[in-house]
Amino acid sequence: MLQQTQVDRVVPKYKNFLKKFPTLSALAKTPLSAVLKEWQGLGYNRRAKMLHETARAIAREYSGRFPTSKEALMKLPGIGPYTASAVRVFAFNEPEVLIETNVRSVFIHHFFTKKKKVHDASLLPLIKKTLPTSRQAREWYSALMDYGSHLKQTAGNASRRSAHHVRQKPFKGSNREVRGAILKLLAEKTRRKENLFELPFPRSAVEVQYTKLLSEGLISYSGGRVRLG
Repeated sequence: MLQQTQVDRVVPKYKNFLKKFPTLSALAKTPLSAVLKEWQGLGYNRRAKMLHETARAIAREYSGRFPTSKEALMKLPGIGPYTASAVRVFAFNEPEVLIETNVRSVFIHHFFTKKKKVHDASLLPLIKKTLPTSRQAREWYSALMDYGSHLKQTAGNASRRSAHHVRQKPFKGSNREVRGAILKLLAEKTRRKENLFELPFPRSAVEVQYTKLLSEGLISYSGGRVRLG
């Protein structure tokens, strides 16, 4: 939930999500439509779909026990190198090398004080060198992330000097806004496709996002009705 979403928006959603789906098994047994309803307000709904598919894959292939190796984790839906490393660090306290925006800010701030377009390839050896040798990876990265957040507030956002920094486009009028509006409408109840074009967006934009949501499996169409999942 914290990927691309601010902490203050995540916390209440996270608590409600755990009340609704307290175990991996509960999440795996739940229809996707119910998961998407709980996800409303967080955006990037493909994350919810991948989380749901991962829960089902773990229930099916690992008897409900979360795999611990990076190789096994990366075979799960929607899990790439960063997420696999993050799971190993924060769930299993393993000393993996990982980089995200706040960690990036710390190392650029201290080791590349004036340089621009700093590549992650220059940061990764430093991150690896500073990893604790004992089982303190979880605490170390938590501290780095908190410190990176503090630096952004007090010394400016050093991660903007990263070669990988991408400024997020405004939400208003974006494809994300159209997608979110479609999913929010369907979270209330199933609709006829024509109802989607009553949303305050150009018909062409709604049609494009409707087609993409269908292809991604976030919505479905049958019996003349459009529904979540």
